[in-house]
Amino acid sequence: MKSDVEIAQAAVMKPIVEVAKELNIPDEELELYGKYKTKVSLKTWQRVKDQKNAKLVLVTAINPTPAGEGKTTTTVGLGDAMRRLNKKVVIALREPSLGPCFGIKGGAAGGGYAQVVPMEDINLHFTGDFHAITSAHNLLAAIIDNHIHQGNELGIDPRRITWRRVLDLNERALRSVICGLGGKANGVPRESGFDITVASEMMAILCLASDLDDMKARIGRIIIGYTYAGKPVTAEELNVTGALTLLFKDAIKPNLVQTLENTPAFVHGGPFANIAHGCNSVMATKFALKLADVVVTEAGFGADLGAEKFLDIKCRFAGLKPDAVVIVATVRALKMHGGVPKTQLVGENMAALEKGMANLEKHIENMQKFGLPAVVAINAFPTDTEAELAFVREKCEALGAEVALSEVWAKGGEGGVELAEKVLSACEKPNSFKFIYDEKAPIKDKILAIAREIYGADNVIYEPAAEKTIKELIELGYDKTPICMAKTQYSLSDDMAKIGRPTNFTITVREVRLAAGAGFLVALTGQIMTMPGLPKHPAAERMDIDNNGKIVGLF
Repeated sequence: MKSDVEIAQAAVMKPIVEVAKELNIPDEELELYGKYKTKVSLKTWQRVKDQKNAKLVLVTAINPTPAGEGKTTTTVGLGDAMRRLNKKVVIALREPSLGPCFGIKGGAAGGGYAQVVPMEDINLHFTGDFHAITSAHNLLAAIIDNHIHQGNELGIDPRRITWRRVLDLNERALRSVICGLGGKANGVPRESGFDITVASEMMAILCLASDLDDMKARIGRIIIGYTYAGKPVTAEELNVTGALTLLFKDAIKPNLVQTLENTPAFVHGGPFANIAHGCNSVMATKFALKLADVVVTEAGFGADLGAEKFLDIKCRFAGLKPDAVVIVATVRALKMHGGVPKTQLVGENMAALEKGMANLEKHIENMQKFGLPAVVAINAFPTDTEAELAFVREKCEALGAEVALSEVWAKGGEGGVELAEKVLSACEKPNSFKFIYDEKAPIKDKILAIAREIYGADNVIYEPAAEKTIKELIELGYDKTPICMAKTQYSLSDDMAKIGRPTNFTITVREVRLAAGAGFLVALTGQIMTMPGLPKHPAAERMDIDNNGKIVGLF
């Protein structure tokens, strides 16, 4: 079997203008980035905004394991399969971050014969959106320090600046820094730090903004810190809203590419789901909904994180209503949730599968709590036995979820036809979509609702710093917003070691951050970090490029 990058390099791509024509997007509404990728003009939205919405399918998964689940692969393959069933389909995905690409996870363009292409471009700099986000974020940081250096007219307390800097790489050495060293000419010394770009509030704003005016308003509402008197300071007060918005003039436009089977795909925005809200841009999703019969999108990591945030945050802000949810699982991963190490996954193990199945069952129950029909996609591996597959199918069907074997990694769209048929059928089922909590409820009530209903926790504990921030947010009137939980992706709990379906546990909130521009509060739980580190042997060690421009080691 060829590697992902070898398969992608052998792809026969259509010129992107031809892919756009399938969606009735004329050449004059395209801003080309070479032959195979383009941005779509905002004029397109004005032309299509009154058209009927397509069916919306959300793809999510069980809690990820080192065995692999294949959520993006399934999303891409499902779209290709629907196209084979003569549906006008558009896929909507997030852009990959350079951090995990060079770290441990690799790229995020799908895998095998279910990929979006040009894979190398998408996984690397693509159309420069992340650079725009990084630049805008850091421009605001520079303006803050300059304001203090130039006399601090607003009375900003350097000890209470909440706006850190960002970098789109995994860099643990920058988590905590002191800036302004070197004497008076170099600014005012203070403690700060770096987050990864995909955790930036600027990323959230790009992905939640409905248009450029909305983006400008959201950027103006960003709170960068507090005065000595405890008053919040906004970006608008620093007089840089226009300059910051200017850096997004191109990044705000959705990117259009294609799959290996030439299915149109919007790839735009990319917040992490463990530390941010984990969904592609509202604009790309809305464009897709007006240009297709069916839109297949995904949310990051497991359904406890990505799907919950897609439904409680993105759908709330954008007025979206999914028609069905796909939950991706593998027999291998379920056995890992049952306690089997990665080195011992080959061979039938019904006891471990039964124990690990509890993780999938919880995610099915959770999607049903949102009132949405669920279809389980079993991402097939050659080592799966008939008994194991039959067991998973029986358990899922007992919970009211349809099940389909997905072989899109090996067969592309052909391997996802059964899944596509069941998902299309699910889209026609009764739908009673509802949110898990009322955004106007008290902060702690909203966090408790997520912890109990979605994670299965008994209670929530707050560290003193979080308690203090919550009290202050209530006093300032910033408590009537959705909650973005920052939590490990590997467990339903906030302890990554508690795999499967843990019980009798509490969630510990150590910090609460206000993202006033994005419009939500971020609750940091357990040991979650907003700047990841690199593993002992980063994926970057296996990458190279030759004199002909051929890339190896990217996956």
